[in-house]
Amino acid sequence: MSWTLALPELVLACSGLILLLVGVIPKQETFFPITMGAIGALLLTAVLVLGQGEGTALGGHYVADAFSGFMKILSLGAAAIALLVSIDFNEKEGLGRFEFPVLVVFATLGAMLMISANDLMALYLGLELLSLPLYVIAAFNRDNARSAEAGLKYFVLGALASGLLLYGSSLVYGFAGTTNFDRLADAFSEAQDVSPGVIVGVVFVIAGLAFKVSAVPFHMWTPDVYEGAPTPVTAYFASAPKVAAIALMARVLLGPFGDLAGQWQQVILLVSIGSMILGSFAAIGQSNLKRLMAYSSIGHVGYALMGLAVGSDIGLRGLLVYMAIYVFMNMGTFAVLVAMRRQGRAVERVDDLAGLGRTNPTMALWMAIFMFSMAGIPPLAGFFGKLYVFLAAVQGGYWTLAVIGVLTSVVSAYYYLRIVKVMYFDQAAGVLDRAPASLTIVMAGTGLFTALFCLWPAPMLAAAQAAAAALLG
Repeated sequence: MSWTLALPELVLACSGLILLLVGVIPKQETFFPITMGAIGALLLTAVLVLGQGEGTALGGHYVADAFSGFMKILSLGAAAIALLVSIDFNEKEGLGRFEFPVLVVFATLGAMLMISANDLMALYLGLELLSLPLYVIAAFNRDNARSAEAGLKYFVLGALASGLLLYGSSLVYGFAGTTNFDRLADAFSEAQDVSPGVIVGVVFVIAGLAFKVSAVPFHMWTPDVYEGAPTPVTAYFASAPKVAAIALMARVLLGPFGDLAGQWQQVILLVSIGSMILGSFAAIGQSNLKRLMAYSSIGHVGYALMGLAVGSDIGLRGLLVYMAIYVFMNMGTFAVLVAMRRQGRAVERVDDLAGLGRTNPTMALWMAIFMFSMAGIPPLAGFFGKLYVFLAAVQGGYWTLAVIGVLTSVVSAYYYLRIVKVMYFDQAAGVLDRAPASLTIVMAGTGLFTALFCLWPAPMLAAAQAAAAALLG
């Protein structure tokens, strides 16, 4: 039966419903056991994804291949880490409600459906299933005005982006007569016969997806939502949904619209350049770490899209490796941000890290590794992520793109290294509280991956190469 290909999604959906039912049964304490149950469900789903076959299912709306498997593992891993990071924070902030892990499970289900979408309708359903829980968890701290504002801003702008995507999809359907990716690829194989209406539709689809990855010029919501949402929610926002949207962008543009590369490549080039420039310069003046990480994430999306703009198998491999490394660096950094507490109160300013190298050398070491890696300093993982996308741009003949990437990396190094300078050379602002075991595990795990990636890059490169080959056929 073809539906068995979608077994990972079915298992995750059933797990989410079971956790929801268990949560509404009146008990004294449900947050911790349901969070652990949600992490278990995500890990079980990851195991099923690893054993998944290849092919299409559900009437051609769903596709399973090495590319979808690679990106799903990243999304599931990011979601599991975000839940692990949230346990202590939510309980201390009075947000220990069972709805949080259930919403993350359903959002991750939407991300998986996006990654495996093989039809414009399946794409939209997955996107909405991802977005609706995100609107809720952005405003999860409902007694906090900033969190409520973050949820409202994300909802209003997210609805606009969904409208753009749906309008673009309807234009493509109107001119091509189908929404299935395989049939669209056949219809557009003769690029010179394509109607201008299809090109307009593709641009609208790109606009809707660019919002989800917070790429310029659809980045406006990112700093405010990242700052206002609870920190574990920001950690999730900056990882799993981005992975899913980047995967979907790659599948849509290189699959059904692959023969129209001459039309959409210029758009992706401009989006990539704009994201790199804004991400590097706008973060310089930030004093709030979460806002700084928001602009940082915009810049990183620009580097990742560089691989997509090239449009080759080397570019796609660079994109996949970059996203994998970004997830680890990003989740490690946010684990440090969640652990930042002074006398029980959460703090999130750059100055609050002052003197951390003396008061908590272990946490300062992990944070320094993440900052050096994000700046692209060898031999850390972030250097290799940038190296692969820059090499792809050079080999594809996009010298301007590669030069802008290198220059913006130099600019962004300023604010990453400023954090290291504050930790090790500034007068101590006070001792931070001891980090709980869950955060220590995340910091150590992601830190070791970031620091030691250079010793064993082959498994990641081989998996990314297989995923790229599966998408490009």
